Amino acid sequence: MSTSAIAPFAKFGRGIGVRQVRLTCGVILFAYLVSHFLNHALGIISSEALAAGVLYHTAFWQYPPVTLAFYSAAILHMSLGIWSLYERREFRWRSVEPLQLVLGLSIPVMIISHIIGIRLSQTLFDTEKLYPQVLYSYWVASSGRLWLMLGVLNVAWIHGCIGLYLWLRAKPLFKASKSVWFACAVLLPTLAMLGFYQGGRTVEQQSQSQQWRADNLRPPHADTAPHQEFLDQVVTYFLAGYLGLLGLMIVGRGARRLNERRGGLIALSYDDGRTIRVPKGLTVLEASIRNKVPHASVCGGRARCSTCRIRITNDLEVLPPPSKREAFVLDRVGAADDPAIRLACQLRPTSDVSFVRMFVPHVSATDPRRANPLRTGQERYLVSMFIDMRGSTKLAEKLLPFDTVYIVNQFLNVVSQAVTVSGGQPNQLYGDGQLALFGLTTDPQTACRQALRAAARLAANVDDLNQVLVHDGREPIRFGVGIHGGVVIVGDIGNSDHMVFTALGDAVNVAARLQDMTKVLGCETILSEEVYLRAALPPAALPAQDAIIRGRAETMRIHTVTKSAVLARLLDGKAAPATPEIGT
Repeated sequence: MSTSAIAPFAKFGRGIGVRQVRLTCGVILFAYLVSHFLNHALGIISSEALAAGVLYHTAFWQYPPVTLAFYSAAILHMSLGIWSLYERREFRWRSVEPLQLVLGLSIPVMIISHIIGIRLSQTLFDTEKLYPQVLYSYWVASSGRLWLMLGVLNVAWIHGCIGLYLWLRAKPLFKASKSVWFACAVLLPTLAMLGFYQGGRTVEQQSQSQQWRADNLRPPHADTAPHQEFLDQVVTYFLAGYLGLLGLMIVGRGARRLNERRGGLIALSYDDGRTIRVPKGLTVLEASIRNKVPHASVCGGRARCSTCRIRITNDLEVLPPPSKREAFVLDRVGAADDPAIRLACQLRPTSDVSFVRMFVPHVSATDPRRANPLRTGQERYLVSMFIDMRGSTKLAEKLLPFDTVYIVNQFLNVVSQAVTVSGGQPNQLYGDGQLALFGLTTDPQTACRQALRAAARLAANVDDLNQVLVHDGREPIRFGVGIHGGVVIVGDIGNSDHMVFTALGDAVNVAARLQDMTKVLGCETILSEEVYLRAALPPAALPAQDAIIRGRAETMRIHTVTKSAVLARLLDGKAAPATPEIGT
Protein backbone atom coordinates (compact mmCIF):
# COMPACT_ATOMS: atom_id res chain seq x y z
CA MET A 1 0.00 0.00 0.00
CA SER A 2 1.12 3.58 -0.69
CA THR A 3 2.14 5.93 2.09
CA SER A 4 -0.93 8.11 1.47
CA ALA A 5 -3.21 5.08 1.86
CA ILE A 6 -1.59 4.05 5.13
CA ALA A 7 -1.53 7.57 6.62
CA PRO A 8 -5.21 7.64 7.80
CA PHE A 9 -4.76 4.31 9.59
CA ALA A 10 -1.54 5.51 11.20
CA LYS A 11 -3.27 8.69 12.37
CA PHE A 12 -6.15 6.65 13.79
CA GLY A 13 -3.68 4.43 15.64
CA ARG A 14 -1.98 7.42 17.24
CA GLY A 15 -5.31 8.44 18.72
CA ILE A 16 -5.74 5.14 20.58
CA GLY A 17 -4.54 5.09 24.17
CA VAL A 18 -5.38 3.33 27.42
CA ARG A 19 -8.51 5.44 27.90
CA GLN A 20 -9.79 4.64 24.42
CA VAL A 21 -9.28 0.89 24.96
CA ARG A 22 -10.99 1.08 28.37
CA LEU A 23 -13.87 3.05 26.85
CA THR A 24 -14.33 0.51 24.05
CA CYS A 25 -14.38 -2.34 26.55
CA GLY A 26 -16.85 -0.43 28.68
CA VAL A 27 -19.20 0.07 25.72
CA ILE A 28 -19.15 -3.70 25.05
CA LEU A 29 -19.97 -4.43 28.69
CA PHE A 30 -22.70 -1.79 28.69
CA ALA A 31 -24.23 -3.35 25.56
CA TYR A 32 -24.38 -6.68 27.42
CA LEU A 33 -26.02 -4.94 30.37
CA VAL A 34 -28.66 -3.34 28.11
CA SER A 35 -29.38 -6.74 26.52
CA HIS A 36 -29.68 -8.34 29.97
CA PHE A 37 -31.99 -5.59 31.22
CA LEU A 38 -34.26 -5.90 28.20
CA ASN A 39 -34.45 -9.64 28.85
CA HIS A 40 -35.31 -9.03 32.53
CA ALA A 41 -38.06 -6.60 31.47
CA LEU A 42 -39.83 -9.39 29.59
CA GLY A 43 -40.71 -10.85 32.99
CA ILE A 44 -43.41 -8.17 33.20
CA ILE A 45 -45.24 -9.96 30.38
CA SER A 46 -44.90 -13.57 31.50
CA SER A 47 -42.43 -16.25 32.53
CA GLU A 48 -42.77 -17.69 29.00
CA ALA A 49 -41.65 -14.39 27.48
CA LEU A 50 -38.74 -14.33 29.92
CA ALA A 51 -37.71 -17.85 28.88
CA ALA A 52 -38.06 -17.05 25.18
CA GLY A 53 -36.01 -13.86 25.51
CA VAL A 54 -33.10 -15.59 27.22
CA LEU A 55 -32.73 -17.94 24.25
CA TYR A 56 -32.01 -15.00 21.94
CA HIS A 57 -29.81 -13.36 24.57
CA THR A 58 -27.64 -16.43 25.09
CA ALA A 59 -27.58 -17.29 21.38
CA PHE A 60 -25.87 -13.98 20.70
CA TRP A 61 -23.61 -13.56 23.73
CA GLN A 62 -22.51 -17.21 23.80
CA TYR A 63 -21.56 -17.19 20.13
CA PRO A 64 -17.79 -17.96 20.41
CA PRO A 65 -16.41 -14.74 18.82
CA VAL A 66 -18.84 -12.60 20.83
CA THR A 67 -18.07 -14.53 24.02
CA LEU A 68 -14.35 -14.00 23.46
CA ALA A 69 -14.88 -10.27 22.89
CA PHE A 70 -17.11 -9.98 25.97
CA TYR A 71 -14.78 -11.71 28.45
CA SER A 72 -11.73 -10.01 26.97
CA ALA A 73 -13.49 -6.66 27.41
CA ALA A 74 -14.40 -7.53 31.01
CA ILE A 75 -10.84 -8.50 31.94
CA LEU A 76 -9.29 -5.54 30.11
CA HIS A 77 -11.78 -3.03 31.54
CA MET A 78 -11.16 -4.22 35.10
CA SER A 79 -7.38 -4.39 34.66
CA LEU A 80 -7.08 -1.00 32.96
CA GLY A 81 -9.36 0.52 35.58
CA ILE A 82 -7.05 -0.63 38.36
CA TRP A 83 -4.02 0.47 36.36
CA SER A 84 -5.48 3.94 35.74
CA LEU A 85 -6.18 4.24 39.47
CA TYR A 86 -2.55 3.38 40.18
CA GLU A 87 -1.22 5.71 37.48
CA ARG A 88 -3.29 8.75 38.34
CA ARG A 89 -1.79 11.00 40.96
CA GLU A 90 -4.56 13.54 41.50
CA PHE A 91 -8.36 13.56 41.21
CA ARG A 92 -10.98 16.26 40.89
CA TRP A 93 -12.89 14.91 43.89
CA ARG A 94 -15.77 17.35 43.51
CA SER A 95 -16.87 15.67 40.27
CA VAL A 96 -18.50 12.28 39.68
CA GLU A 97 -15.11 10.55 39.55
CA PRO A 98 -15.18 9.24 43.14
CA LEU A 99 -18.66 7.75 42.67
CA GLN A 100 -17.71 6.12 39.39
CA LEU A 101 -14.50 4.79 40.94
CA VAL A 102 -16.18 3.24 44.00
CA LEU A 103 -19.00 1.71 41.97
CA GLY A 104 -16.62 0.28 39.40
CA LEU A 105 -14.36 -1.33 42.00
CA SER A 106 -17.33 -2.88 43.81
CA ILE A 107 -18.85 -4.58 40.74
CA PRO A 108 -16.46 -7.59 40.58
CA VAL A 109 -17.00 -8.31 44.30
CA MET A 110 -20.78 -8.22 43.93
CA ILE A 111 -21.13 -10.13 40.65
CA ILE A 112 -18.44 -12.83 40.82
CA SER A 113 -20.56 -15.46 42.60
CA HIS A 114 -23.25 -15.10 39.92
CA ILE A 115 -20.74 -15.45 37.07
CA ILE A 116 -18.98 -18.45 38.61
CA GLY A 117 -22.25 -20.13 39.56
CA ILE A 118 -23.77 -19.78 36.08
CA ARG A 119 -21.10 -19.53 33.40
CA LEU A 120 -18.23 -21.49 34.94
CA SER A 121 -20.64 -24.20 36.07
CA GLN A 122 -21.97 -24.48 32.52
CA THR A 123 -18.46 -24.62 31.06
CA LEU A 124 -17.00 -27.18 33.48
CA PHE A 125 -19.98 -29.32 34.43
CA ASP A 126 -22.37 -28.80 31.50
CA THR A 127 -25.18 -27.52 33.71
CA GLU A 128 -28.04 -25.47 32.29
CA LYS A 129 -29.15 -22.75 34.69
CA LEU A 130 -31.71 -20.39 33.23
CA TYR A 131 -34.22 -18.00 34.82
CA PRO A 132 -36.13 -20.64 36.85
CA GLN A 133 -32.98 -21.80 38.63
CA VAL A 134 -31.50 -18.30 39.09
CA LEU A 135 -34.74 -16.79 40.36
CA TYR A 136 -35.30 -19.73 42.73
CA SER A 137 -31.84 -19.31 44.26
CA TYR A 138 -32.48 -15.58 44.87
CA TRP A 139 -36.14 -15.59 45.88
CA VAL A 140 -36.55 -18.87 47.72
CA ALA A 141 -33.24 -20.50 48.61
CA SER A 142 -31.45 -17.35 49.82
CA SER A 143 -33.38 -14.10 49.96
CA GLY A 144 -30.23 -12.23 51.01
CA ARG A 145 -28.78 -12.82 47.56
CA LEU A 146 -31.80 -11.10 46.05
CA TRP A 147 -30.76 -7.75 47.49
CA LEU A 148 -27.19 -8.36 46.36
CA MET A 149 -28.39 -8.96 42.79
CA LEU A 150 -30.64 -5.89 42.79
CA GLY A 151 -27.73 -3.91 44.17
CA VAL A 152 -25.30 -5.01 41.50
CA LEU A 153 -27.86 -4.27 38.77
CA ASN A 154 -28.07 -0.66 39.96
CA VAL A 155 -24.36 -0.30 40.68
CA ALA A 156 -23.33 -1.58 37.25
CA TRP A 157 -25.95 0.55 35.52
CA ILE A 158 -24.99 3.78 37.30
CA HIS A 159 -21.29 3.11 36.72
CA GLY A 160 -21.93 2.59 33.01
CA CYS A 161 -24.16 5.66 32.71
CA ILE A 162 -21.51 7.85 34.31
CA GLY A 163 -18.92 6.53 31.87
CA LEU A 164 -21.22 7.19 28.91
CA TYR A 165 -21.99 10.67 30.18
CA LEU A 166 -18.31 11.57 30.54
CA TRP A 167 -17.76 10.31 27.00
CA LEU A 168 -20.79 11.86 25.31
CA ARG A 169 -21.20 15.15 27.17
CA ALA A 170 -18.90 16.97 24.72
CA LYS A 171 -20.58 15.48 21.64
CA PRO A 172 -22.59 17.93 19.50
CA LEU A 173 -25.87 15.99 19.57
CA PHE A 174 -25.81 15.02 23.24
CA LYS A 175 -27.32 18.25 24.54
CA ALA A 176 -30.16 18.09 22.03
CA SER A 177 -31.00 14.50 22.95
CA LYS A 178 -30.02 14.37 26.62
CA SER A 179 -33.66 14.15 27.73
CA VAL A 180 -34.01 10.94 25.71
CA TRP A 181 -30.82 9.54 27.22
CA PHE A 182 -32.03 10.41 30.71
CA ALA A 183 -35.41 8.79 30.10
CA CYS A 184 -33.72 5.58 28.92
CA ALA A 185 -31.31 5.64 31.87
CA VAL A 186 -34.24 5.73 34.31
CA LEU A 187 -36.80 3.64 32.46
CA LEU A 188 -34.70 0.62 31.45
CA PRO A 189 -33.43 -0.43 34.92
CA THR A 190 -36.90 0.22 36.36
CA LEU A 191 -38.51 -2.11 33.84
CA ALA A 192 -35.73 -4.66 34.37
CA MET A 193 -36.26 -4.76 38.14
CA LEU A 194 -40.04 -4.96 37.72
CA GLY A 195 -39.61 -7.88 35.34
CA PHE A 196 -37.13 -9.50 37.72
CA TYR A 197 -39.61 -9.04 40.57
CA GLN A 198 -42.53 -10.47 38.59
CA GLY A 199 -40.45 -13.42 37.44
CA GLY A 200 -39.36 -14.10 41.02
CA ARG A 201 -42.95 -14.04 42.28
CA THR A 202 -43.94 -16.53 39.57
CA VAL A 203 -41.08 -18.91 40.43
CA GLU A 204 -41.88 -18.60 44.12
CA GLN A 205 -45.41 -19.83 43.45
CA GLN A 206 -44.31 -22.57 41.03
CA SER A 207 -41.66 -23.87 43.45
CA GLN A 208 -44.41 -25.08 45.78
CA SER A 209 -44.97 -27.94 43.33
CA GLN A 210 -42.86 -31.05 43.90
CA GLN A 211 -42.96 -31.80 40.20
CA TRP A 212 -41.55 -28.35 39.38
CA ARG A 213 -38.73 -28.88 41.88
CA ALA A 214 -37.96 -32.28 40.37
CA ASP A 215 -37.85 -30.79 36.86
CA ASN A 216 -35.83 -27.64 37.65
CA LEU A 217 -33.70 -28.20 40.77
CA ARG A 218 -31.85 -31.40 39.90
CA PRO A 219 -28.91 -32.03 37.54
CA PRO A 220 -28.39 -30.90 34.84
CA HIS A 221 -30.20 -27.78 36.14
CA ALA A 222 -28.36 -27.76 39.46
CA ASP A 223 -24.85 -28.51 40.73
CA THR A 224 -24.01 -31.53 42.79
CA ALA A 225 -22.61 -30.97 46.28
CA PRO A 226 -18.94 -31.55 45.19
CA HIS A 227 -19.39 -29.25 42.22
CA GLN A 228 -20.90 -26.52 44.36
CA GLU A 229 -18.06 -26.81 46.87
CA PHE A 230 -15.55 -26.39 44.05
CA LEU A 231 -17.36 -23.32 42.67
CA ASP A 232 -17.48 -21.77 46.15
CA GLN A 233 -13.71 -22.24 46.43
CA VAL A 234 -13.21 -20.52 43.06
CA VAL A 235 -15.27 -17.56 44.28
CA THR A 236 -13.19 -17.37 47.47
CA TYR A 237 -9.91 -17.51 45.55
CA PHE A 238 -11.07 -14.83 43.10
CA LEU A 239 -12.15 -12.47 45.88
CA ALA A 240 -8.86 -13.00 47.69
CA GLY A 241 -6.92 -12.35 44.49
CA TYR A 242 -8.97 -9.30 43.53
CA LEU A 243 -8.78 -7.70 46.97
CA GLY A 244 -5.10 -8.55 47.09
CA LEU A 245 -4.61 -6.83 43.73
CA LEU A 246 -6.35 -3.72 45.04
CA GLY A 247 -4.19 -3.81 48.14
CA LEU A 248 -1.07 -4.22 46.01
CA MET A 249 -2.14 -1.23 43.95
CA ILE A 250 -2.56 0.90 47.08
CA VAL A 251 0.83 -0.21 48.40
CA GLY A 252 2.32 0.53 44.98
CA ARG A 253 0.93 4.05 45.02
CA GLY A 254 2.42 4.66 48.45
CA ALA A 255 5.79 3.22 47.44
CA ARG A 256 5.83 5.30 44.29
CA ARG A 257 5.05 8.49 46.18
CA LEU A 258 7.83 7.75 48.67
CA ASN A 259 10.24 7.02 45.83
CA GLU A 260 9.28 10.23 44.03
CA ARG A 261 10.04 12.25 47.14
CA ARG A 262 13.39 10.57 47.50
CA GLY A 263 14.09 11.18 43.81
CA GLY A 264 14.07 14.91 44.35
CA LEU A 265 11.77 17.75 43.42
CA ILE A 266 11.50 19.75 40.23
CA ALA A 267 10.34 23.34 39.79
CA LEU A 268 7.36 24.28 37.60
CA SER A 269 7.34 27.99 36.75
CA TYR A 270 4.02 29.47 35.56
CA ASP A 271 3.36 32.48 33.37
CA ASP A 272 2.07 34.54 36.34
CA GLY A 273 5.42 34.31 38.14
CA ARG A 274 4.33 31.50 40.46
CA THR A 275 6.75 28.59 41.00
CA ILE A 276 5.89 25.30 42.68
CA ARG A 277 8.10 22.34 43.55
CA VAL A 278 6.67 18.88 42.91
CA PRO A 279 8.00 15.32 42.79
CA LYS A 280 9.06 13.88 39.46
CA GLY A 281 6.43 11.77 37.75
CA LEU A 282 3.45 14.11 38.07
CA THR A 283 1.91 15.57 34.94
CA VAL A 284 1.86 19.35 34.82
CA LEU A 285 -1.93 19.29 35.21
CA GLU A 286 -1.73 16.98 38.25
CA ALA A 287 0.82 19.32 39.77
CA SER A 288 -1.52 22.27 39.21
CA ILE A 289 -4.44 20.42 40.82
CA ARG A 290 -2.35 19.28 43.79
CA ASN A 291 -1.15 22.82 44.45
CA LYS A 292 -4.52 24.47 43.67
CA VAL A 293 -3.15 26.44 40.73
CA PRO A 294 -5.89 27.36 38.22
CA HIS A 295 -5.37 25.40 35.01
CA ALA A 296 -7.90 24.99 32.21
CA SER A 297 -8.95 21.42 31.42
CA VAL A 298 -12.42 20.97 29.94
CA CYS A 299 -12.16 17.17 29.58
CA GLY A 300 -10.74 16.66 33.10
CA GLY A 301 -7.27 15.55 32.02
CA ARG A 302 -8.36 12.73 29.72
CA ALA A 303 -6.50 13.97 26.61
CA ARG A 304 -9.82 14.49 24.84
CA CYS A 305 -9.37 18.25 24.44
CA SER A 306 -6.45 20.64 24.17
CA THR A 307 -7.52 23.33 26.64
CA CYS A 308 -4.72 22.40 29.05
CA ARG A 309 -2.12 23.27 26.40
CA ILE A 310 1.06 24.98 27.54
CA ARG A 311 3.97 26.57 25.69
CA ILE A 312 7.38 25.60 27.08
CA THR A 313 9.68 28.61 27.41
CA ASN A 314 12.91 26.94 28.51
CA ASP A 315 15.08 24.12 27.14
CA LEU A 316 13.01 21.70 25.04
CA GLU A 317 15.70 19.03 24.89
CA VAL A 318 15.08 17.90 28.48
CA LEU A 319 11.39 17.08 27.85
CA PRO A 320 10.22 13.51 27.28
CA PRO A 321 8.72 12.95 23.80
CA PRO A 322 4.93 13.18 23.41
CA SER A 323 2.93 9.96 23.79
CA LYS A 324 0.92 8.70 20.82
CA ARG A 325 -2.27 10.11 22.29
CA GLU A 326 -0.71 13.52 22.98
CA ALA A 327 0.75 13.65 19.46
CA PHE A 328 -2.66 12.79 18.04
CA VAL A 329 -4.43 15.60 19.92
CA LEU A 330 -1.74 18.16 19.06
CA ASP A 331 -2.00 17.16 15.41
CA ARG A 332 -5.79 17.63 15.54
CA VAL A 333 -5.36 21.24 16.69
CA GLY A 334 -2.53 22.00 14.27
CA ALA A 335 0.20 22.21 16.91
CA ALA A 336 2.15 19.06 16.03
CA ASP A 337 4.91 21.00 14.24
CA ASP A 338 5.72 23.18 17.26
CA PRO A 339 7.75 21.18 19.83
CA ALA A 340 7.17 23.89 22.45
CA ILE A 341 3.41 23.16 22.57
CA ARG A 342 2.51 20.31 24.93
CA LEU A 343 -0.54 18.98 26.76
CA ALA A 344 -0.30 19.59 30.50
CA CYS A 345 -2.33 16.44 31.23
CA GLN A 346 0.21 14.27 29.39
CA LEU A 347 3.59 15.91 29.97
CA ARG A 348 5.54 14.40 32.90
CA PRO A 349 8.68 16.55 33.18
CA THR A 350 11.82 15.15 34.77
CA SER A 351 13.56 18.49 35.26
CA ASP A 352 12.69 22.13 35.88
CA VAL A 353 10.19 23.56 33.37
CA SER A 354 8.92 27.05 32.64
CA PHE A 355 5.77 27.47 30.60
CA VAL A 356 2.84 29.67 29.63
CA ARG A 357 -0.75 28.41 29.96
CA MET A 358 -2.39 28.98 26.58
CA PHE A 359 -5.93 28.86 28.00
CA VAL A 360 -6.15 30.67 31.32
CA PRO A 361 -9.21 29.46 33.27
CA HIS A 362 -11.85 32.09 33.92
CA VAL A 363 -12.71 32.12 37.62
CA SER A 364 -15.85 34.13 38.34
CA ALA A 365 -17.39 35.16 41.60
CA THR A 366 -20.16 32.63 41.14
CA ASP A 367 -19.80 28.95 41.87
CA PRO A 368 -18.11 27.47 38.77
CA ARG A 369 -20.06 24.24 39.24
CA ARG A 370 -23.27 26.20 38.67
CA ALA A 371 -21.95 28.05 35.67
CA ASN A 372 -23.26 27.43 32.18
CA PRO A 373 -21.04 24.67 30.71
CA LEU A 374 -21.36 26.33 27.31
CA ARG A 375 -19.52 29.35 28.70
CA THR A 376 -16.67 27.33 30.22
CA GLY A 377 -15.98 25.43 27.00
CA GLN A 378 -17.87 22.80 25.07
CA GLU A 379 -17.40 20.86 21.86
CA ARG A 380 -20.46 21.01 19.61
CA TYR A 381 -21.65 21.27 16.01
CA LEU A 382 -22.14 24.87 14.88
CA VAL A 383 -22.63 26.60 11.55
CA SER A 384 -20.25 29.54 11.17
CA MET A 385 -21.17 32.43 8.90
CA PHE A 386 -18.66 35.15 7.97
CA ILE A 387 -20.04 38.35 6.45
CA ASP A 388 -17.81 41.06 5.01
CA MET A 389 -18.62 44.46 3.53
CA ARG A 390 -17.00 45.02 0.14
CA GLY A 391 -15.15 48.21 -0.77
CA SER A 392 -14.97 49.77 2.68
CA THR A 393 -11.38 50.89 2.05
CA LYS A 394 -12.35 52.84 -1.08
CA LEU A 395 -15.33 54.20 0.82
CA ALA A 396 -13.02 55.62 3.48
CA GLU A 397 -10.98 57.38 0.80
CA LYS A 398 -14.02 59.27 -0.54
CA LEU A 399 -15.92 60.07 2.66
CA LEU A 400 -15.26 61.82 5.91
CA PRO A 401 -14.20 59.42 8.71
CA PHE A 402 -17.45 59.80 10.68
CA ASP A 403 -19.50 59.25 7.51
CA THR A 404 -17.60 56.05 6.86
CA VAL A 405 -18.20 54.84 10.41
CA TYR A 406 -21.90 55.64 10.04
CA ILE A 407 -22.28 53.58 6.87
CA VAL A 408 -20.30 50.63 8.28
CA ASN A 409 -22.47 50.69 11.40
CA GLN A 410 -25.63 50.72 9.28
CA PHE A 411 -24.32 47.69 7.38
CA LEU A 412 -23.49 45.82 10.60
CA ASN A 413 -26.95 46.64 11.96
CA VAL A 414 -28.70 45.02 8.99
CA VAL A 415 -26.33 42.04 9.26
CA SER A 416 -27.19 41.53 12.94
CA GLN A 417 -30.90 41.92 12.23
CA ALA A 418 -30.81 39.26 9.50
CA VAL A 419 -28.88 36.85 11.72
CA THR A 420 -31.03 37.36 14.81
CA VAL A 421 -34.37 37.09 13.02
CA SER A 422 -33.18 33.87 11.35
CA GLY A 423 -32.32 32.27 14.70
CA GLY A 424 -28.57 32.86 14.85
CA GLN A 425 -26.33 34.79 17.20
CA PRO A 426 -24.14 37.69 16.05
CA ASN A 427 -20.71 37.03 17.51
CA GLN A 428 -17.39 38.69 16.78
CA LEU A 429 -16.89 41.91 14.82
CA TYR A 430 -13.92 42.09 12.47
CA GLY A 431 -13.68 45.68 11.25
CA ASP A 432 -16.47 45.91 8.69
CA GLY A 433 -17.27 42.20 8.95
CA GLN A 434 -18.95 39.90 11.41
CA LEU A 435 -18.96 36.26 12.52
CA ALA A 436 -22.39 34.78 13.24
CA LEU A 437 -23.07 31.42 14.87
CA PHE A 438 -26.01 29.08 14.30
CA GLY A 439 -26.82 25.90 16.23
CA LEU A 440 -26.26 26.97 19.82
CA THR A 441 -29.80 25.85 20.68
CA THR A 442 -30.83 23.85 17.60
CA ASP A 443 -29.90 20.69 15.75
CA PRO A 444 -27.40 20.78 12.83
CA GLN A 445 -29.98 20.63 10.04
CA THR A 446 -31.97 23.53 11.48
CA ALA A 447 -28.75 25.50 12.01
CA CYS A 448 -27.76 25.07 8.34
CA ARG A 449 -31.17 26.20 7.11
CA GLN A 450 -31.14 29.17 9.51
CA ALA A 451 -27.74 30.31 8.17
CA LEU A 452 -28.96 30.15 4.57
CA ARG A 453 -32.13 32.00 5.52
CA ALA A 454 -29.97 34.68 7.18
CA ALA A 455 -27.93 35.12 3.96
CA ALA A 456 -31.16 35.61 1.98
CA ARG A 457 -32.50 38.13 4.53
CA LEU A 458 -29.16 39.94 4.49
CA ALA A 459 -29.47 40.44 0.73
CA ALA A 460 -32.93 41.95 1.18
CA ASN A 461 -31.76 44.15 4.06
CA VAL A 462 -28.77 45.45 2.08
CA ASP A 463 -31.04 46.25 -0.87
CA ASP A 464 -33.25 48.31 1.45
CA LEU A 465 -30.20 50.03 2.91
CA ASN A 466 -28.93 50.92 -0.57
CA GLN A 467 -32.30 52.52 -1.31
CA VAL A 468 -31.93 54.69 1.78
CA LEU A 469 -28.39 55.74 0.85
CA VAL A 470 -29.00 56.18 -2.88
CA HIS A 471 -29.28 59.96 -2.58
CA ASP A 472 -25.55 60.16 -1.74
CA GLY A 473 -24.67 59.03 -5.25
CA ARG A 474 -22.18 56.40 -4.13
CA GLU A 475 -21.91 52.83 -5.35
CA PRO A 476 -24.31 50.36 -3.75
CA ILE A 477 -23.02 48.42 -0.75
CA ARG A 478 -21.90 44.92 -1.69
CA PHE A 479 -21.05 42.00 0.59
CA GLY A 480 -19.60 38.50 0.69
CA VAL A 481 -20.72 35.56 2.84
CA GLY A 482 -18.98 32.27 3.67
CA ILE A 483 -20.92 29.46 5.41
CA HIS A 484 -19.55 26.18 6.78
CA GLY A 485 -20.60 23.77 9.53
CA GLY A 486 -18.61 21.47 11.79
CA VAL A 487 -17.60 20.61 15.33
CA VAL A 488 -15.96 23.54 17.13
CA ILE A 489 -15.11 24.59 20.67
CA VAL A 490 -17.38 27.30 22.05
CA GLY A 491 -16.81 29.14 25.28
CA ASP A 492 -15.43 32.25 26.95
CA ILE A 493 -12.04 33.26 25.56
CA GLY A 494 -9.89 36.06 26.95
CA ASN A 495 -8.32 37.23 30.18
CA SER A 496 -9.69 38.00 33.60
CA ASP A 497 -10.53 41.57 32.54
CA HIS A 498 -12.14 40.82 29.21
CA MET A 499 -13.89 37.57 28.31
CA VAL A 500 -15.54 37.01 24.93
CA PHE A 501 -17.89 34.18 24.07
CA THR A 502 -16.88 32.80 20.67
CA ALA A 503 -16.10 29.67 18.67
CA LEU A 504 -12.72 28.21 17.72
CA GLY A 505 -12.00 25.45 15.26
CA ASP A 506 -11.37 24.43 11.70
CA ALA A 507 -15.00 24.98 10.70
CA VAL A 508 -14.76 28.67 11.68
CA ASN A 509 -11.54 29.11 9.73
CA VAL A 510 -13.05 27.47 6.63
CA ALA A 511 -16.07 29.80 6.74
CA ALA A 512 -13.69 32.79 6.76
CA ARG A 513 -11.77 31.35 3.78
CA LEU A 514 -15.01 30.81 1.86
CA GLN A 515 -15.99 34.43 2.44
CA ASP A 516 -12.62 35.51 1.03
CA MET A 517 -13.21 33.37 -2.07
CA THR A 518 -16.41 35.25 -2.94
CA LYS A 519 -14.17 38.08 -4.19
CA VAL A 520 -12.34 35.78 -6.60
CA LEU A 521 -15.40 33.85 -7.81
CA GLY A 522 -17.56 36.95 -8.17
CA CYS A 523 -20.51 35.81 -6.08
CA GLU A 524 -22.27 36.93 -2.92
CA THR A 525 -22.32 33.67 -0.95
CA ILE A 526 -20.31 30.45 -0.87
CA LEU A 527 -21.48 27.50 1.19
CA SER A 528 -19.75 24.18 1.76
CA GLU A 529 -21.10 20.82 0.65
CA GLU A 530 -21.59 20.01 4.34
CA VAL A 531 -24.10 22.85 4.74
CA TYR A 532 -25.71 22.18 1.35
CA LEU A 533 -26.48 18.55 2.20
CA ARG A 534 -27.58 19.13 5.81
CA ALA A 535 -29.91 21.93 4.72
CA ALA A 536 -31.55 19.44 2.33
CA LEU A 537 -31.47 21.80 -0.65
CA PRO A 538 -32.71 20.38 -3.97
CA PRO A 539 -30.05 18.40 -5.89
CA ALA A 540 -28.02 20.43 -8.42
CA ALA A 541 -29.82 23.60 -7.39
CA LEU A 542 -26.59 25.61 -7.09
CA PRO A 543 -23.36 25.59 -9.11
CA ALA A 544 -20.70 23.41 -7.50
CA GLN A 545 -16.95 23.02 -7.79
CA ASP A 546 -13.98 21.56 -5.96
CA ALA A 547 -11.91 24.35 -4.44
CA ILE A 548 -8.55 24.56 -2.71
CA ILE A 549 -9.02 26.10 0.72
CA ARG A 550 -6.01 27.92 2.11
CA GLY A 551 -4.58 26.02 5.07
CA ARG A 552 -6.13 22.66 4.08
CA ALA A 553 -4.35 19.84 2.25
CA GLU A 554 -7.45 18.47 0.51
CA THR A 555 -9.90 20.17 -1.81
CA MET A 556 -13.43 20.94 -0.64
CA ARG A 557 -16.71 20.79 -2.52
CA ILE A 558 -18.39 24.21 -2.46
CA HIS A 559 -21.52 25.81 -3.91
CA THR A 560 -21.62 29.39 -5.17
CA VAL A 561 -24.58 31.73 -5.00
CA THR A 562 -24.44 34.76 -7.31
CA LYS A 563 -27.41 36.45 -5.65
CA SER A 564 -28.15 35.42 -2.07
CA ALA A 565 -31.86 36.14 -2.45
CA VAL A 566 -32.22 32.88 -4.40
CA LEU A 567 -31.57 30.94 -1.18
CA ALA A 568 -34.99 31.92 0.17
CA ARG A 569 -36.70 30.32 -2.84
CA LEU A 570 -34.61 27.17 -2.50
CA LEU A 571 -35.45 26.84 1.19
CA ASP A 572 -39.12 27.29 0.39
CA GLY A 573 -38.93 24.52 -2.22
CA LYS A 574 -39.07 26.81 -5.26
CA ALA A 575 -35.86 25.61 -6.89
CA ALA A 576 -34.43 27.34 -9.92
CA PRO A 577 -32.17 25.48 -12.36
CA ALA A 578 -28.49 25.80 -11.62
CA THR A 579 -25.95 26.97 -14.14
CA PRO A 580 -23.50 24.33 -15.34
CA GLU A 581 -20.88 23.20 -12.84
CA ILE A 582 -17.66 25.23 -12.85
CA GLY A 583 -14.96 22.71 -13.50
CA THR A 584 -12.79 21.26 -10.72
